[in-house]
Formats: sequence, C-alpha cells, structure tokens
Amino acid sequence: MILSRAPVRFSLGGGGTDLPSYANTHGGFLVAAAVDKYIFIAIHERFDARIRLGYSHTELVDSVDQIEHRLFRECMRDVGVTKGVELFSMADVPANSGLGSSSTFTVALLNALRAYKREYVSTDELAREACKIEIDVLKEPIGKQDQYIAAYGGVTAFTFNTDGTVTVEPVPMKREFRDELESNLLIFYSGVERAASSVLKEQSKTITENKDDAVQKMHRIKELGYETRRILLSGEIDKYGELLHEHWTNKRKLASNMTDSSIDEHYDAARNAGAIGGKLMGAGGGGFFMFYARPTERRKLYDTMVARGLKPLRFQFDLDGARIVANFHRS
Repeated sequence: MILSRAPVRFSLGGGGTDLPSYANTHGGFLVAAAVDKYIFIAIHERFDARIRLGYSHTELVDSVDQIEHRLFRECMRDVGVTKGVELFSMADVPANSGLGSSSTFTVALLNALRAYKREYVSTDELAREACKIEIDVLKEPIGKQDQYIAAYGGVTAFTFNTDGTVTVEPVPMKREFRDELESNLLIFYSGVERAASSVLKEQSKTITENKDDAVQKMHRIKELGYETRRILLSGEIDKYGELLHEHWTNKRKLASNMTDSSIDEHYDAARNAGAIGGKLMGAGGGGFFMFYARPTERRKLYDTMVARGLKPLRFQFDLDGARIVANFHRS
C-alpha cells in the first residue's frame, strides 16, 4: 500500500492571471501558499485484475475505460496503471470550495501512481503532468496555479509565460513575517459548494472580449500579485489586508456569478467587524472566505462570522508540497 498526499492552497495575490485567456497573451503572475489541509490518495495492489475506486462513490470495474471518475480514468491511462489495483481518496476540505482541491487530487493521484510503478518524477514534471491531464486532455477551463502549488508547496511566486511555461520562485519570507501572516488571516467556510467551471468560463469570456475593461482589471490584479510579494518580503503585513480588499473589488466584476447578495452581506459584516480586507478564494461563487484582521480585531471578526453560521478553518502553511507519506508496496 502507498499513501500520497498533496496540499490545497490559498491564492494570496494575482489569482486568476494564470487563466489561459489572460496568461497566453499578457503573461500572468501570482503568489500562492500551500496549507496543511490535504488530499490523500491510497493505492493498493489487488489479488485479481479488477479495479476498485473509493471516493464519494464506489466503483468496481474490469477496465480503465469503464471508470466514470474522469481524473482517476485519465491519470491511470496516462501512467499506465490499468488493472489489479484499489485506489481511495480522502480530503481534509470539501470539494468545490475554492482551495484548488481538484488539481490537488490530480497531483496526489499522479504521485501515487508513479510511486506504485516505481518511477521517479520531479516536482516540475508532476505539476506539468497534472496540467496536461486537466487542461489538455479534459479541457477544463482552468489555469495552472493549483497544480503547481500542490506540487511545490510553501509560499511561492509563479510566472505564467505566454509560451505556456511556468517559472517557479519560492518567496523567502522571514519566519516572523510568515507567523504574523498566518495569525492575521482568518478563513471561514461559506457552506456553499460551487463548480468553478461555470464562473471561470464566464470570466474567460469576459477577458477575451474585454468587457467592461476586463483586461485592465486583470492587469491591476497582476500588479497586486507583485505587490503581494513585496509586502511579504518587507514584513509590512498589515498592508496585505488593504491589498486583499482591492483585489476582491476588481475580481468580483469579472463574472456575474462570482458573488451574490448573501456573499456580499457576509463580506460587509466582516468589514464592519474589523476585517481590513478579504475575498472569496478560488473562482468565487461560494467556498471559503479569507479575511485579514489585526490581532485586536480577530476575536470580534471570529465571533461575528461564526454567529452568521460560517465555519472557521484553522491552518498553518505547508512547506513540503506533494509527498509520498507511506510506501509498503512490495516487488
């Protein structure tokens, strides 16, 4: 049996500039942080040649072609593990929550399958392979940040070049700055699951057609990504809260289904309770809120959001990225 894990992420600044509709023309840049909430994949050799999968459903099939779960099916085809295995997935966070869990699942699964075949794969190869499966094979309307941060971990800056390549640069924050950022970020689950694809499709169309100066808004979001990196390195952490608010103000205009009245009410309540800024993570439309508050306002913000029915998520940054955490596979 092999157990693989990969971390989900918080997009700290510049999120969305990795979308092909923007990055392929203008180039993208963002800063993301992996956190200690994981997708786990377990793989075990079966006695017979059938394939058994366990996730929110259970599948028992005779061939890869019969698998309904698209990511299981295409990853197994790609790696060449096509019979006689059992695969199970587990997650610390719900699906469709804005933390990049689908791409994290893909990274963890590919890493498990490669380990099962005793094939070495580099971190960059793992990220690129996950992008190929999701974007090229399955035609998902997504960017590349989720696969790369799940593979690399840490607090990391990514440049998405117009030729499709990705430049990866760790953000060397001082430990005390990282601790302050961890402490001042409060994460709450809205209770609303949403499929990112519908929001991302509209956002990509808006960018491509440059509706309401969408490209200029994306240029500004990319600038906020660079500013995020500068703030994290300089230790002026309180300024990050102000930047979050501007980021959300720009991003929420890129798709009509990115927010709604209940989301706006939660956000306004958080600001009234002392949050300097915040945003919905991921594509929007639901999932997790990220808010920034000074230590003197944390308790009031926490109590206010819990009273509104939102569930808090405690976290620390993950510095390891994708890992094989147990390997008992025999020859």
